[in-house]
Amino acid sequence: MAFKEYLMIPGPTPVPARVLTAMGRQMINHRGPSFSSIIKEIVEGVQWAYQTKNDIIVLTTSGTGGMESSIVNFLSPGDRVLSLNIGAFGNRFAKIAKAYGADVDEVKFERGKAVDLKTVEQKLSADKDKKIKAVLVQQNETSTGVLNDIKSIAELVHKHGALIIVDAVSGLLTAPLKVDEWGLDVVVSGSQKAFMVPPGLAFVSVNKKAWAAHENAKMPRFYFDFKAAMKFAEIGETPWTPAVSIVFGMQEAIRMLKEEGLDNIFARHEKMAKAVRAGLRALGLKLLVEDDKIASRAVTPVFPPEGIEADKLRKVVREKYGVVLAGGQEDLKGKLFRIGHLGYIDKLELLAALAALEIELGTGVKKGAGVAAAEEVLA
Repeated sequence: MAFKEYLMIPGPTPVPARVLTAMGRQMINHRGPSFSSIIKEIVEGVQWAYQTKNDIIVLTTSGTGGMESSIVNFLSPGDRVLSLNIGAFGNRFAKIAKAYGADVDEVKFERGKAVDLKTVEQKLSADKDKKIKAVLVQQNETSTGVLNDIKSIAELVHKHGALIIVDAVSGLLTAPLKVDEWGLDVVVSGSQKAFMVPPGLAFVSVNKKAWAAHENAKMPRFYFDFKAAMKFAEIGETPWTPAVSIVFGMQEAIRMLKEEGLDNIFARHEKMAKAVRAGLRALGLKLLVEDDKIASRAVTPVFPPEGIEADKLRKVVREKYGVVLAGGQEDLKGKLFRIGHLGYIDKLELLAALAALEIELGTGVKKGAGVAAAEEVLA
């Protein structure tokens, strides 16, 4: 049996001791000045992470709640939406929009591939009457380990005039996302990924163009009403009772991240991604995403060798070595496993995961090859 667990999934991610300690504080009045000062610090920290001066909505919810809020605040039933789908969370974004009555044109791309810019350009150019009100897209598709070219997609959307709504839940802080420079109208993130905090908070960036759309949006909302959120934000509060302990943790995590610096955070995630990809290739394993240019900095999906079941392999390495890997999702379920390498995951944990795989993959794998390849990158 394993005595220690290595959480190598794309969220929730391990939580630093500093953050856990901060979360152990006694409760305070969420309508008092102490809480207001913490929320202000968090909002400024999230703006720093987003590289934006836009308004930041702080929600007590999951990343999916943040995605839903980004739909209901800016659209009306019947609005046409272009959904760029490269995986399970692309599916989810489209389902949310459909649930609220949007007319969704869902464009699915091959799994393991990024959004094709020519296809987007053709779709938007064909919309002569400007019926498309919003374009939905993931910065990082967690299920397939693909990083989209958000800057180029945003340029195409700007030419058309629609809103661009970005799910950056698993991608934020793993790779640059210049919200203001790229003109991203609405961007969603969550506390449980590269922010290194437990699940419970979502953050939504809203620019002036999106606020103008909000004025005419007719989709039903109450808990996720951004107008109510901004009214309370002016006095340093949230409209509904927040997850106070998670807020404490977020404050400390922001401080840790600022100590490291944005460029260092991006470089850390890039190096971890390169190391795990090098290690897996050295083991002779096939990666879902073959093109390094579009490979996620947060998670790497990989196929097991012929004759080995992905979920059985995950079970073995969890029970024997305490290495917890993620499974495939939707049409990839049971076909591959995913290694998370974002947030508070260090180099030795990554090497441990590769070592566990080397041991269990059998005689066809050269022992030490994956670890050595990863070490070359990390060094």
